[in-house]
Amino acid sequence: MTFQEKLANIALEYNLKLNELQLNNFKKYYDILVETNKIHNLTAITEENDVIFKHFVDSILPIDIFVDNSKIIDIGCGAGFPSIPLKIMNSSLQITAVDSVTKKTDFVKNTVDMLNLADKFEVIHSRIEDLARKKEYREQYDYVVSRAVAPLNIVLEYSAPFLKNGGKIICYKGSNYSEELKTAENALRILKLNVEYIKEYYLKEIDATRIVVSIQKNNTISDKYPRGGNKPRINPL
Repeated sequence: MTFQEKLANIALEYNLKLNELQLNNFKKYYDILVETNKIHNLTAITEENDVIFKHFVDSILPIDIFVDNSKIIDIGCGAGFPSIPLKIMNSSLQITAVDSVTKKTDFVKNTVDMLNLADKFEVIHSRIEDLARKKEYREQYDYVVSRAVAPLNIVLEYSAPFLKNGGKIICYKGSNYSEELKTAENALRILKLNVEYIKEYYLKEIDATRIVVSIQKNNTISDKYPRGGNKPRINPL
């Protein structure tokens, strides 16, 4: 069975239908990732099945959340998860991918170029808290996506400044999400955010539960957030 056939069959299990172009792009993405990873350590996950489940399917499970042409910022994008898979699934999405590690932003930029997905896909090498203070990025996005970046209370402080009022933070979490939500209660209050819904996905093939938490921004927040000097991590809200 080819990579494309395997991915197509697995995706259908979760009501995700991929066309030929999308399947071919995922295959190219996989090949680029594995080859680049031999030189630069981008991810510990490179085995085919693991990449399909733990990177590709995991990234696109909530694709129906994102409205066509919406503006999305991926904070701490790493090797492009979930931003590149989301763009493969819906080319109308306007995506900004941010990371503070040069080899990762270089990889993402090179990959979207090779996949012909660079239209409306901006890649920025920056610390998140620095970018959030620039007026051309602050309060400009419909969605912030966050996957494997930090505990929820830290992610909220990094994310909320980028959102328009009414915008949403889409957090990819594991089975311990409820504990993170309790710890994040103070951050939710200070940053004027509310949990909109929680959706659970069970990937039976790898016996893993994936959680998507949608958190909505209700009002403009103070300009002091996010705090500088790595304070969101050192002293979380």
